[in-house]
Amino acid sequence: PSGADKQFLVFFFKQLKRNLSGRYEKEFPYISPCGKERNFVRCDDLPVVFTHIIKDEVSGKELLSYCGGGEKLVVTFEPERLFMLPENGRLYHPAPEKTGAVGLVKSAVAFELSPFFVYNADVASAPPTHFRWNGKLYRLTNELARFIQLSGD
Repeated sequence: PSGADKQFLVFFFKQLKRNLSGRYEKEFPYISPCGKERNFVRCDDLPVVFTHIIKDEVSGKELLSYCGGGEKLVVTFEPERLFMLPENGRLYHPAPEKTGAVGLVKSAVAFELSPFFVYNADVASAPPTHFRWNGKLYRLTNELARFIQLSGD
């Protein structure tokens, strides 16, 4: 995005939170306040979509950037907390608490990460059990499962 667009995206997504306003909560589960305006938001899955893995220049930590915000919208990449939903193969990662605590990993990024998942050889349709990243094997916690609901639930 251009500088102005990126600035807007950063502002919009930093304001985004669950809609507990008492208005349109079912139709629009998220809201992004902007002064006196209220931007009511709904989405197909989750509002936070992780689009890039980037490295913090100072700490060297790996970060997940979300929603077009580059280095201004990031969370620390926690490989052990990745969660793959077996029903549809979508990949999730922790997101800011106020937006629901979980975000969707963009398909292209999920595809890049897919070779690093380790599966139980005994159960063909089971989700992955581990994730191999930077020479370390992480046991997947699957703790995000409680936040994910399939459409139609």
